[in-house]
Amino acid sequence: MSKSKDVAFKNRDRFIELGLKNAALRKMQGMSQEVLAEKAGISRSHLSSIEAPNIVRPFSLEVLYNLADALGVMPGELLDAPFPYGKRDKK
Repeated sequence: MSKSKDVAFKNRDRFIELGLKNAALRKMQGMSQEVLAEKAGISRSHLSSIEAPNIVRPFSLEVLYNLADALGVMPGELLDAPFPYGKRDKK
């Protein structure tokens, strides 16, 4: 697994935003980190580091797919959804 320093600077904010969106969706569904981590097949500590706003935690596409499935959303929704979670204005 890559470390934070290995993430390109332009992608650091993307990983942080993805983690925040994941946390927001999880909370909107009333799900604990323990429950989501179990459904996604990852450890709670891994999920916690993904969702932490002050940590850049790169993770695999497989984890992204597993999180999306566990949250009942399409993987693209996690990548494209604005934060805070809601509809994006399209101009």
